[in-house]
Amino acid sequence: MEDSNTIRIPAIQMEAELTRILLKHGFREDKARSCASLFTNNSVDGILSHGVNRFSRFVKYVISGLIAIDAEPLLVHSSGAVEQWNGNLGPGPLNAFKCTERAMELAHKSGIGCVALSNTNHWMRGGTYGWKAAKAGFVFIGWTNTIGLMPAWGAIDNKLGNNPLVIAVPYGDEAIVLDMAMSQYSYGKMETKALDHSMLDFPGGYNSSNKLTHDPSEILGSKRPLPIGFWKGSGLALLLDILAAILSGGLSTSEISKKKDESGVSQVFIAFDLSKLGNFPSIQNTISEIIADYKESVPVDEKSNIRYPGEQILKIRAANLKEGISVNKQVWQEILSLGQFAN
Repeated sequence: MEDSNTIRIPAIQMEAELTRILLKHGFREDKARSCASLFTNNSVDGILSHGVNRFSRFVKYVISGLIAIDAEPLLVHSSGAVEQWNGNLGPGPLNAFKCTERAMELAHKSGIGCVALSNTNHWMRGGTYGWKAAKAGFVFIGWTNTIGLMPAWGAIDNKLGNNPLVIAVPYGDEAIVLDMAMSQYSYGKMETKALDHSMLDFPGGYNSSNKLTHDPSEILGSKRPLPIGFWKGSGLALLLDILAAILSGGLSTSEISKKKDESGVSQVFIAFDLSKLGNFPSIQNTISEIIADYKESVPVDEKSNIRYPGEQILKIRAANLKEGISVNKQVWQEILSLGQFAN
């Protein structure tokens, strides 16, 4: 039974509405359609936190001038299969698409391609670029730094970004895609849970009394999410930030955090062309054997399923395309209002 606070929006209707709003806010038609498609596809895959739930914030960043809608990424340095690009504060998803495609082009030539991007904006769902590359036959590794959102292990103040990491591998006609923040739950996920008035399945951070809690609203209030693996996630977040900054020549989390709002982040996109490897003919068989063995795991709960990263998305995608995307009514009304007063 459908929640009274939600409404089902067909994907085609959502994409058309988001495109219309972006056009009203000055986007060129091709860019408006690309961005609207990305937000819709993320929502179709069940990633509302970086899909429809994030759209209003994206438009508000455009209105405030944090996102330069006409900017294009620019190559600033090249050395073999490694390139550095400047995003010129353009739309983060479009910059990320460009750099993913460029990493794939470099990998097609050399076996591996690395594009490091400075001065860009939030890429929304990092897994988008992993799916894109893996479905084209490439292994993909990518990450971004962020504004300070998470304390180092043992600390109270936010010196670390949650610095999402994506690893993707081709698997049949689809992909195995790991897309994870360095916090146990991303801020987007906690915002979605708080909006739905639901608890986290596992403790996601600390409340104002320094106690671990399942309540996303308490964690959002304290701004103290829990690093994955405690000190291990803290260390990984730090290294991802260092690598993003030095490889791109861009800003670190500490520098981004001096700004009022998050912008000018640094990102890395790495692609491997599997067809260049000597064992290419047997790679899919190897992956299938690994997954088959993985699936033989004995679950703690007999009713549960052992899933590989990205597997659940295939089922969610099919259901949402058939039934429409379940969207919070308040979120959808806010989106519709964005198109009413635009120039």
